[in-house]
Amino acid sequence: MKLFLEVVPVEEAVAAVRRIAPPVVEETVPLEEAYGRVLARDISAGEDIPGFTRSVKDGYAVVAADTTGAGEAMPAMLENTGRVAMGAAEARAIAPGQCCYVPTGGVIPPGADAIVMVEYTEAVGDEVLVHRPVAPGENLIARGEDFAAGAVVLEAGRRCSPRDLGVLAALGVAEVPVAARPRVGIISTGNELVPVAATPGPAQVRDANTSLASGFVIERGGEPVRYGIVRDERAALEEALAAAAAECDAVLLSGGSSKDERDMCAAVIADAGEVLIHGVAIAPGKPTIVGRVGPAPVIGLPGHPASTCVVLIVVAGPLLAAMTGERRAVRTATARLTQNVPSERGRDDYVRVALDGEGGAAPLFGKSGLLNTLVASSGVVRVPASREGLETGEEVEVLLW
Repeated sequence: MKLFLEVVPVEEAVAAVRRIAPPVVEETVPLEEAYGRVLARDISAGEDIPGFTRSVKDGYAVVAADTTGAGEAMPAMLENTGRVAMGAAEARAIAPGQCCYVPTGGVIPPGADAIVMVEYTEAVGDEVLVHRPVAPGENLIARGEDFAAGAVVLEAGRRCSPRDLGVLAALGVAEVPVAARPRVGIISTGNELVPVAATPGPAQVRDANTSLASGFVIERGGEPVRYGIVRDERAALEEALAAAAAECDAVLLSGGSSKDERDMCAAVIADAGEVLIHGVAIAPGKPTIVGRVGPAPVIGLPGHPASTCVVLIVVAGPLLAAMTGERRAVRTATARLTQNVPSERGRDDYVRVALDGEGGAAPLFGKSGLLNTLVASSGVVRVPASREGLETGEEVEVLLW
């Protein structure tokens, strides 16, 4: 087992969790249950979308050349041949000098190549006066213009949004291939912890990390399985870890990763499986553990919620992405620092910042045990291990919560 303080770069920790991540398991869910799920396979169009050339405006289908030079003073005069009914499979062809009314979404009659918006026309008996010229293709969508048959529409690894559900419905995908939600066991350790509903006594605090880690797991496509609070007793921790590793695909163990008496967590993981890393060059979060019990990866998180939040994003996030196949695009914002940010060379430092709405990012310095900076911050700025800090006015990338 690696000893504590044999810290490794963040990149090595991320590579380790990706290496030990269980493979993606595919399942199929009904379309109405696909929101928020990660696609396990590419989704291709089985047919041209739309399957016919259709109007995108209420107006008259015309031969565009008939409207050349049309204006208020000298409108183009066209014969009105009738109207296309919504849902009609076919429409009567129009010839040069003719037009036909088509509602939004209606089929474009054969022979027509544009739509003149109704507000630029005037019906006079059986004729229509067109007061504005149109170009070929104007105000219509051609067959297959949205998605051609066989084209990849949504790629594997994409998390389904409400917009994606609409696209899937248009494609006729009633059953959606998605990654199964990995079950992630969550254990909080510490004699000082009490349940959320309890009133803390002297030297006690409520268990914040179970809720924090659970929310993170759900956000990243997993299913949290909560094992509650475990006291700093080896037998109790061994029992909880064995159950979580047997019943879940991965385990998040918070607390008990620090030096001295809390090295018990690393020892328990090592005895039950293996410890790959105990110590990451990151602040906050240096005592992070990466290990494995059977096939289940185990990440030992710091006890302080702010530190836990950073390690979840930086280390646990890549693990869950590997287990779901999600190609998550990290939300970022560019801003300029409003204050110097000191840092220690040799470690990645993640500093909480608040965006001011005017392009500025104000550092929120606070101890890792404080919660107020999590509430007040917009995200974090990474100070690379090669730097000794960042300067006021420097442009930075903010990793948004």
